[in-house]
Amino acid sequence: MVASRKGGLGKGLSALFEDIEIGPADVRDPENSGSGGDNGLIYLDIHEMSPNSRQPRKHFDEEKIRELADSIEVHGILQPIMVRRAEKGFEIVAGERRWRAARKAGLKKVPCIVRELTEEQNMLVAIIENMQREDLNPMEEARAIADMIGSFGLTQEEVSRSVGKSRPYITNALRLLKLPEEIQDLVTEGKLTSGHARALITIENRTLQVELAQYAAKEEISVREMEKLAQTRPGKKKPLKRKKSADISAVEDELKSILGTKVQLKMSGSKGKLEIQCFNREELERIVELLRSLA
Repeated sequence: MVASRKGGLGKGLSALFEDIEIGPADVRDPENSGSGGDNGLIYLDIHEMSPNSRQPRKHFDEEKIRELADSIEVHGILQPIMVRRAEKGFEIVAGERRWRAARKAGLKKVPCIVRELTEEQNMLVAIIENMQREDLNPMEEARAIADMIGSFGLTQEEVSRSVGKSRPYITNALRLLKLPEEIQDLVTEGKLTSGHARALITIENRTLQVELAQYAAKEEISVREMEKLAQTRPGKKKPLKRKKSADISAVEDELKSILGTKVQLKMSGSKGKLEIQCFNREELERIVELLRSLA
């Protein structure tokens, strides 16, 4: 395959993109620029292009796509989209987010660089581009790294050089794939960080792993708290209870005395949630009337 494997594709990525900038005028009037351009640029019909089948990124933030589309409408596309020829039209190698935003902005043609890439090069460039720009969530990144190793036999050291990440970073990313799917989903959804997930890896009981993960996501605890829980609960099955501060307990007691019912205050940083318990409709009406009188 690629002669540059030993050194990775990371350093060669800038050469593939050539650091070309396209101004607004170029994008707004592509018809007058001809099919080709400086530095090997051509303008392609946006509908002749399709997403990369090896794209590691599965989740696109629609709000950020809209923001990029607004920027493209004003400033144009500042970096061309890299494509390769496909059986029908062109396949995007790098720049799918720009392509999506350009479609939303109503562009008919976009500036592109056409590259002749092998299947391996295609996958590596797609992964490296996303990782270097930190566009992947931790699980997408872990699966992309595993794909580089599993599909093309790269070592962790070669992946490390290719994507410009340390060897321990690569190893830790791959460890996330050992976690139960329920935890992987929480990381993908942004409810847990990779730090939370790594803290759970040392726990052998998978049921307990999931229980702790769901608790951490619900209570929005810090990574440090997660690490402490993981260390102190290697095999326990008791229900999790978060230790309350004396201040929170005092507030709960005062509200309980005023309202005449159980009150629970849950704090996460500067935010909080107050739960007032009632056992029937009459109890609810009594509490509501009491709150109205206080107002």
